[in-house]
Amino acid sequence: MSSGKRLLDVIAAIIALTIFAPVLVAAAILIRKEDGGEALFRQVRVGRHAQPFVIFKLRTMHNGEHVTRIGRWLRQTGIDEVPQFINVLRGDMSVVGPRPLTAEDLQRLGWAADEQRHAVRPGITGIAQIFGGQTADQSSELDRLYVAHMGVRTDIELILISFMMNMAGKTNVRSWLTMHRFAKQARSNVNGSIRRLHTANEAEDLNE
Repeated sequence: MSSGKRLLDVIAAIIALTIFAPVLVAAAILIRKEDGGEALFRQVRVGRHAQPFVIFKLRTMHNGEHVTRIGRWLRQTGIDEVPQFINVLRGDMSVVGPRPLTAEDLQRLGWAADEQRHAVRPGITGIAQIFGGQTADQSSELDRLYVAHMGVRTDIELILISFMMNMAGKTNVRSWLTMHRFAKQARSNVNGSIRRLHTANEAEDLNE
């Protein structure tokens, strides 16, 4: 991982935590006030080189059963993920990278042995998070696309798009970026998956 990418991570994390500090304090107070529980959600995820780390988020659910009122707003705005910038400062995560998953999810999706995915730090945002793989295979392909194009320029581009989505909404921004190279790749992955599914179905029909 380049020193430029790590420097960008540290600068972005410091700026984000400084700007959102008052919002995080207010959100934590509202979370505690609503149900009396802890404001922070902690969970073990799998990071770079398949090493476990504890991820930080603002808690949005009550006893893991239903989303709270404040939690619904936190999810809609993405503020629940701001504490992950602490993970970025600690070196557990990058601002941009594949989505951090639990060991159980990696096993379920068949990604536990994906060396390319584990070669980089997981990220708060990324190509799969922005352009939305509709299936696990598509998300995996978009994560691999990021690894292939990883760098400071790509990270800055994806950070700016993520900021636009927070301001204007994912649906609106995706509609504006239909000709973006990563959006085209995402559509290509979807079409490829559909073709593979049709081919498999046709082969199955012939074998019946």
